[in-house]
Order: sequence, then structure tokens, then C-alpha cells
Amino acid sequence: MTAVSPDARRIWTAARGPVLIGAVILLAAVVIALLRGSGEGGALDPRSFRPEGSHAVADLLEQNGVRVELTDNASSVDGATLFVPQPNLIDPERLADLSRRASATVLLAPATGVARLEPETRQPGCPLADRAGAATMGGFVYEGELRCYDSTLVRTGTVTTIGYGGIFTNRDIDSEGNAALALSLLGQHERLVWYVPSAADRSQQKSLTDLVPDGWKFAALQLGIAVVLIALWRARRLGRVVPEPLPVVVRAAETVEGRARLYRRSHAASHAASVLRQATRDRLAPLLGVPPGEDPSEEIARRTSRPAAAVRSLLYDTGPVDDRGLVALAAELDAVENEVRKG
Repeated sequence: MTAVSPDARRIWTAARGPVLIGAVILLAAVVIALLRGSGEGGALDPRSFRPEGSHAVADLLEQNGVRVELTDNASSVDGATLFVPQPNLIDPERLADLSRRASATVLLAPATGVARLEPETRQPGCPLADRAGAATMGGFVYEGELRCYDSTLVRTGTVTTIGYGGIFTNRDIDSEGNAALALSLLGQHERLVWYVPSAADRSQQKSLTDLVPDGWKFAALQLGIAVVLIALWRARRLGRVVPEPLPVVVRAAETVEGRARLYRRSHAASHAASVLRQATRDRLAPLLGVPPGEDPSEEIARRTSRPAAAVRSLLYDTGPVDDRGLVALAAELDAVENEVRKG
């Protein structure tokens, strides 16, 4: 007989393609993560020398006696200026608590703006930024107690909100009064906590479903409806039974011989003997009028003149049987059945 179960070689042949592709993707992800982890930081990172980085403003602050602390866990902000470049990624309650504890807070472009302006050189128009003068400002427009640069920079209490972060970047720090304005906002105290939200802060703000755009949700809904409609269209429809000719006619003897070969290959002579005995009992019980499950030995002995003990041993013996004994048992059971039918 031909084995149909896949062996280890077949499994590896079928799976090596997807496994290799997965390994390449995993290796690429690890390399990218390592390169990013060992880099100089991204946008508004005080370690970054890139145009969008903020190393220049951090260096100016330290030259003016301000200690810059970059952290992803702003647990200690008392007596310090708190700068949050990404306030939209922080849970609002946590952000409010940090702002209450800090001596001054600067939030960059929170999503509470009422309008949006293009970045350009703007005049301060308020006492807060008179010393800095004109600066590159824009972005979101906010409501606040003190409004500067066409309300793109406002202050309420100790919290300053600014709609555009170009003044903190290496690219724009030397334009107009950007440097003076950045120093006046971030250098209010001797210690500056530059807070970059951690993964824990980001997970507290939004769930996975909140992060999925509404357009994607609508597309997924449409796709689900389409799948259901296709399934209904292609589903099997039950109708009247249609007889079909079998492609191959298998003789009953071939089935018996095939099962016998399986028993022989697995050395299950004892099991085969038990099957033969059970089959004989099942066939003789209706002929003898014995209820199913009851011992027909006495009735068989009466009809065949065989000793009841011998018949019971023949029908219920559970001792080990070899191939030769199995053949003898089959012949004896067949003889008993013939005697019952003739009697």
C-alpha cells in the first residue's frame, strides 16, 4: 500500500518557501530596528543633527544654563519646564496631571486648534514675545488668555500652546527671531524635561479600533458584505437526490481482504478473533431468538449438541491467538453457524 501521510521531507519541501520568506522579513525588521535604535533620533529630537532635529536649540539652552533631560517617563517634573512635542499621543488626564506638577508647560500642536494657518514670518503682537520679535509661526490657531503671532501661540496660566514647531528645528532655528523665541519658551527654568511619549502612554490614549481610519472601517464593512454575498451565491443548494454511477465498483471481498491485510500487518490477530466472535454472536442471536447482548451459548448447545462450555469458550475466549489459530477459529465459527442454521 502507498503511504499518503506526508513525511518530514515533504513537509519541509512544502513549507520552506514561506519559512524562508518569513525569516527574511524578520531579519529585515530586526536590522531596521537596530539601525533606528542606533541612529541620532528623529524629528524634534534634541540628539538629532538632521534638519528636522532639535540639537541646536538643546545646545543653546545648555549654553544658557538650562539642563535638558530627554525622557519617555516624565515622573519628575516638579520645578521644571515640561516640553511635550507630541501631546496628542498622551492620555489627556495624564497630560493635565503633568502640567499641574510642572512649573511651566509647552505643548506643541495639540489637536485642539480651531483653525490652521500656513507657516510664515509673523509679528508677535503680545508682550510675551516682544523681545523675540518676528518669528516663523503658523499651524493651529488656539484660544487662550494671552495670544501671540495671530493666536498660533497662546498662554493660559503656566501652559503655553504653540501651533508650529519649526522654531525648534535645526533648519529654522537661525531664521528671524526663532532662536530667541525658542529660548524664551523652553528656558523659563534651570531644568527642561523634554518628554517623548512611551509606548505605554500611547496605548492608554487609543484602542486598536480607534487607530484604524474610518475609511478603512467602511471598506472592511463593504468587503465583509461582499464576502457574504459571494458565499450565498456560490453555496451548495440542496435539491432532489440525483443518483450517480460510481466511478469504480469495489467487490465486497476486496474490502474484506484489505481489512484482513491491515490486521495482519499490525499483528492484530487477537483483535480480528474478537471481531469474528462478535460478528458470529450478532448473526446467530436473531436466529435463536436471543435478545441482543445476552449469551446464546446454551441455545447453540441445544441446537448443535455441542457442550455449552465448549460453545461459550468458542464465542467468548479472550486468550491470545496467532495467525494459524485465527484461521482455525474462523473455520470453527463458520461450522457452528452452519449447524445452527441447519438445525
